[in-house]
Amino acid sequence: MEAFVVRRAPTFLYSSSFMFRPPSSSSSYVTRRSRVSFSSLRSLSRPCLRRLHPFQKGTLPSRFISYGNRNLCMALHSDASSVVETPLKGNELFLRTMISGMEKVYLSRNPTAKAILELVRKDDGEHICYDHFAFRTFGVDGHGIDSMAKIFLYFGYKPRGELRFPAKKLRALWFAPPSTGYSENGTGVDGALPRIFISELLVDQLSHESQEVIRKYIKTSDSGYEHAALASTMGCLTWEKPSYSDYQLLSSESEYAAWTLVNGYALNHVTISTHRLKSHIRKINSFNQFIQANGFKLNTEGGILKVSPDGLLLQSSTIADTVSFKFADGVTESVACSYIEFAERLLLPEYKNIPDEEAQEFHRRDGFEVGNADKIFESTSRDQVTRKAA
Repeated sequence: MEAFVVRRAPTFLYSSSFMFRPPSSSSSYVTRRSRVSFSSLRSLSRPCLRRLHPFQKGTLPSRFISYGNRNLCMALHSDASSVVETPLKGNELFLRTMISGMEKVYLSRNPTAKAILELVRKDDGEHICYDHFAFRTFGVDGHGIDSMAKIFLYFGYKPRGELRFPAKKLRALWFAPPSTGYSENGTGVDGALPRIFISELLVDQLSHESQEVIRKYIKTSDSGYEHAALASTMGCLTWEKPSYSDYQLLSSESEYAAWTLVNGYALNHVTISTHRLKSHIRKINSFNQFIQANGFKLNTEGGILKVSPDGLLLQSSTIADTVSFKFADGVTESVACSYIEFAERLLLPEYKNIPDEEAQEFHRRDGFEVGNADKIFESTSRDQVTRKAA
C-alpha cells in the first residue's frame, strides 16, 4: 500500500497513528498516509538515521518503534494527504506460494472457513479478497512478533501500528502489504495481498508456573522461531507436542497461551473484505445475516457486529472450529482451532462523496481497533466455542 518514490527530494510514506498517542486519546487507530521529504527531517537523531534495517537504504526513519529484538522506525505526523507506494521486494510467486501454503493448512483444519468461502463464491462469484491474515505467538526468547514478521518485512511489508491488550497480556503489530497488494485482479491468495496482524503473549507478565511451562516448550524449539513461516505452511509445531496437564494449566490462566501451545504458528484466522464483494452481501450487516441464515454461528462477544469508535471499521467473526488433539501424555481432547473473520472498511470522511464503484482501498479506513480486536480474540474462547457446540 505504500511505496518509496524518489524525485528531487526522496519521499516516503508514514503513518500518523502508528503507536504514539497521548494518554487521553481514544483507542481508535485510524491510519492515514502522507508524503514527507527528507529536507523536512533535519532534526532527526544520527543514531536513528544509521539504523535502516529492515528498511531499504533511503527510507529514513524518524524515531524508533521497538518490538522484540529489532528496532523499526517510522515517521509520524498528524495530517492526512496523498498516498505513495512501495514496490514488492523479492519474488512475488514465492510470497504468494507461501501464503497459499498457509491458507491450505488453515482450510484443511477449519471446515467452517472452507464452507463459508465456498458459499460466498457461489453467491458472489470470484470476488473474495482477504483483508488480513492473523497469527499468534509467544513473546519470549525470539518466538514473538519478530519470528513471523521478518519474512513479510523481507518482501516489502511495512509495520504500521501497535495495539495493546493489558487484560489479556497481549500486544500486536500490523503490517501493510507492498503496492502489488492493491491490484484489482485476482481473488483470494491470488488477489490483493492481505495486511498481516501478528500478536504476542507477554509471557513475563504471566504467573511463574505458566512461564515455566511455556519456556519448557520454547527450549525444545531451540531456534525454531527462525522457521516460523515454514512451520505455518507445513502445519506443524516447532516445539515438542505438549502434555494435556500443561495445556490445562495454561488454559486456566490464558486461553491465548493454551491455543498457541497446541496450534503454534498456524494461521489464526483470515478475514474476508466484504466491501470488495459485488453482490448484496458486500454490506457487512447483510453478510452476517447471510452467514447466519446458512447455519453458521457468529462470535457474540460485545455483540455480533464490532464497530470502531469512528464508525468506519466494522468487523464480525465466526466461532473457532475444534479438532481432536492427541497430547504427549496420551490424552485425546478437543481443542480450538481457527475461525474466519469479516471486515467492512468505510470511506474516510474526506472521500465520502466518491462513488462506491470508484472507491479504492486507500480511500477507506485503514488499520485496526483495540476494542474490536479484543472481542474478535474471543472467537477461540471456551465460552464461545462451547456455545457453538450447545
